[in-house]
Amino acid sequence: MSLLDGRRVLVLTTNYGTEEQELRKPVEALREAGARVTVAAQERKPVQTLVSDRKPGAEVEPDATLADVEAGEFDAVVVPGGTVNADTLRTDEDARRLVTAFAEAGKPVAAICHGPWLLADAGLVKGREITSYPSLRPDLSHAGGSWIDREVVVDMDGGFPLITSRRPDDLDAFSSALVQAVSAPAPA
Repeated sequence: MSLLDGRRVLVLTTNYGTEEQELRKPVEALREAGARVTVAAQERKPVQTLVSDRKPGAEVEPDATLADVEAGEFDAVVVPGGTVNADTLRTDEDARRLVTAFAEAGKPVAAICHGPWLLADAGLVKGREITSYPSLRPDLSHAGGSWIDREVVVDMDGGFPLITSRRPDDLDAFSSALVQAVSAPAPA
């Protein structure tokens, strides 16, 4: 039996602009630990990832659309970065609805790099310790978060586990913290 057998994790993305490794590495780590991962995009067409926000990366086939999934079907949610991805997701009603529902249910919410923009726009960072790509520090601070420059920040004190990281270089720490959070007992 694997660590995350029976656990289901949702990954939110747009169809263009997600940082390739910030989508692929957490998905691989979760699947290696035994989780069933669903990648949900805005549309049911391939996700064109980018490398460093500039070069085309791999295309990833989504499993569902953001409109078709419900937080109650999953144990945790992951928001990868990529400037274009995150800036688009933060204005998407379905993406905001989903991260809010995970938080309200006490389930882990994880975001890396520019991904925390969505959490700020959903009102989920007030009073929380958080990290992100450094350029988001003012946005997250204005949203009430306490920004920390560390490879991974796990804040367990606000009603739901919040896992955040700064950049692709932090993916190992981010993925490890994510797997650990998902392996914890589900909220009652």
